[in-house]
Amino acid sequence: MDEQVMVFAPAPLLTVTIEQQADAVELHLHPGGQGVWQTRMIAALGTPVTLCVAVGGEVGDALRKLLVDEDVTVRVVNRQSGTGWYVHDRRDGSRAEIAEDPGAPMVRHDIDELYTVTLTEGLRAPVSVLSGPADPDVVDSDIYRRLAADLSANGGTVVADLSGPHLAAVLEGGVAVLKVSHEELMDDGYADDDSVESLLDAGRRLQRKGAKSVLISRAGEPALALLDDGTALQVHAPPLELADHRGAGDSMTAGVAAVLARGGDLREAIRIGAAAGALNVTRHGLGTGRAEAVRELAGRVRLTSLQDASGGSDDG
Repeated sequence: MDEQVMVFAPAPLLTVTIEQQADAVELHLHPGGQGVWQTRMIAALGTPVTLCVAVGGEVGDALRKLLVDEDVTVRVVNRQSGTGWYVHDRRDGSRAEIAEDPGAPMVRHDIDELYTVTLTEGLRAPVSVLSGPADPDVVDSDIYRRLAADLSANGGTVVADLSGPHLAAVLEGGVAVLKVSHEELMDDGYADDDSVESLLDAGRRLQRKGAKSVLISRAGEPALALLDDGTALQVHAPPLELADHRGAGDSMTAGVAAVLARGGDLREAIRIGAAAGALNVTRHGLGTGRAEAVRELAGRVRLTSLQDASGGSDDG
């Protein structure tokens, strides 16, 4: 297998943003959704990536053409139902949602075709990323369980960034690295609050359910990492001015997957992931950045043991 990543993004979105540039109003159309943003960052880090998606309807036709412009390999399945979309207004510097539609639920035939294509590409790649849809009702969660189980059983490393029923499904299948936010842990009932102790307890519960290692993002606070050898770490990213917080977690997942695909260890993967997430918040484009900047920032990421979480030496 080559050093590459397969990203499963079953329900990408057509994103429409309205922006103000000096005296001109601009309209921007891009492919979007969690898996697309992760794919974009993996490619930016120099790792070959294959994106597996399903699109349909008039919106899907437009999205298919835009995906061709991404610097990645795209495997597209035609779905019977329509692709989702959103329209955001960013003319005043903030992001206002005008309208959105996550897309109609995918039917069984679409799921079967997408599963076959995704499994094929996943078997060709050492690392597979399983990303979620904008709305959990769009994609049956069982496809995540099957993909996680089948790819893991055939020697693949599965990285998942999921919540809700899709998270429960991928745990049942088994996953090498699970990335989840602290808000998702609380929303899904794994954590009672956002304290470090509660989040670590939630992470250990996820490990018992099927995740070998767990990475918990915490917005502006240091991330938490529970490794498969029982080590618990805090991840201190370098401080940077915030431009747009959206996409930081997706870039973190992408960085982890990119490093694992080229044979790096999990600590290096966490550093690169934290650096990619930190860089992403300085930009308005989700899943964007430069590899040289990520590498420079990664040297400033500190990993500290929870026994030395107040700022001790790097645990290596």
